[in-house]
Amino acid sequence: MSNIYIMEAANLFVGDHDPQNSKFLTLEELKLPDLQETLVDHNPGGGKVAVEFGVGVEKLEPTFKLKGWDMPLLRSFGLGSTIRKNFTAYGVIRNKKNGKALEAKAIMEGRLSRVAPDAFTRGETMGHEYAINEVLHYELFFDGSEELYWDFFTNTLRLGGVDPDPDFNNILRISNGS
Repeated sequence: MSNIYIMEAANLFVGDHDPQNSKFLTLEELKLPDLQETLVDHNPGGGKVAVEFGVGVEKLEPTFKLKGWDMPLLRSFGLGSTIRKNFTAYGVIRNKKNGKALEAKAIMEGRLSRVAPDAFTRGETMGHEYAINEVLHYELFFDGSEELYWDFFTNTLRLGGVDPDPDFNNILRISNGS
């Protein structure tokens, strides 16, 4: 019988793990990046049916929404801060079969590239939606196990701790340590 895992709560740190960088009191929404394969169509001249081939993965774009105003975070926006930051998200995942709480963790290195304020409505708390772009490093852990690891500069990709195509970098003479 399979387990059911439900995310109950989340926290986001922007930068390091200094408690001043924790967003747990204002975090309203957190969306990890979509994992979307890049597909190209191929319609062979002599073939009867077209196909599509997977050739890579689309860019990663995590988003999050905070209630209220966060001026220190706003100062990290766009070209005013060209240095990428680490964004580390933690989630409490509940195993509904046995009641055990598990940790989900995502580490995303990127730049804060969009700040979209909510419309002000009297009697409601105005918030801001943020997007992280130029993501060049991403890690995802579930209950302490590495589920996904990707680094742009070393061209490293692991799923479940395993490189799904170990010959790729060797054939291209790409060292994972460069």
